[in-house]
Amino acid sequence: MPRYLDPKSDLVFKKIFGQHPDLLKSFLNAVLPLPLDGLIDTLEYLPAEQIPHIPVLKRTVVDVKCKDQQGRIFIVEMQIEWTDAFMQRLLFGTATAYVKQLERGETYELLHPVYGLGLINSLFDHESPEWYHHYSMVKVNAPHQCLVNGLSLIFLELPKFAPQNKNDKTLRVLWLRFMRELGQHLYEMPPELLAVPEIKQAATLAEEAAYTNAELSWYDSYWDAISTEKTLLSGKYKEGLAEGLEAGRTATQQHIARTMKARGLLIADIMACTGLSKADIEKL
Repeated sequence: MPRYLDPKSDLVFKKIFGQHPDLLKSFLNAVLPLPLDGLIDTLEYLPAEQIPHIPVLKRTVVDVKCKDQQGRIFIVEMQIEWTDAFMQRLLFGTATAYVKQLERGETYELLHPVYGLGLINSLFDHESPEWYHHYSMVKVNAPHQCLVNGLSLIFLELPKFAPQNKNDKTLRVLWLRFMRELGQHLYEMPPELLAVPEIKQAATLAEEAAYTNAELSWYDSYWDAISTEKTLLSGKYKEGLAEGLEAGRTATQQHIARTMKARGLLIADIMACTGLSKADIEKL
């Protein structure tokens, strides 16, 4: 049985969607919030010189210029990340792609809308069970009024995604199942995924046999790097949490000591109640 590599890695994602525009078009039409009369008709990959170089965005997956069925043009920048700063990073990259469209002296009417699409392999919104998040610039007291159609951010939290109905055969659900389920020790493709020609082709491109030994080594290194970075981030979080708790405990002790001192209680009694030293209490 073939082993399928995880399409969320740079190597596999680019082999599938960075070299086959028909597959990318099918995927984007399925996951982007596009109207039925505004689906992507054609797309072209942006040349390297037109993609803004942003050092902090190490994992820009692919950038494309799309033309919809009405002839409108928009740009899609895709990222796969996992840090808490991802929203700001994608917003920065999307805004930069928006600004970089114009040469000096060109008019603003030439600007095309830009969609920032984030396929997130971790949780970023811990308060909501929703996995699909669409952000745009709207009027605060009238959210239905969109002020600027030029910038949109779409985040898909893949770990939260689960079809409500196992018989759901919509293209969005099938593509997202492909993105989530491949790489999880999957050796046999579900028949409902293979029934979609584009997904079947994508699955073939994700088979381990399609990669050289050097590419497979790079693939393993990619996930090792992600695992290491997650470990470091987790350590920093725990360290910061401990520091925050200690700071909070000290502030509480000082507040209690100030109150007791203002009421004229003895230093020895304040020390016994708060655990602060005599010198610390005298400074308050």
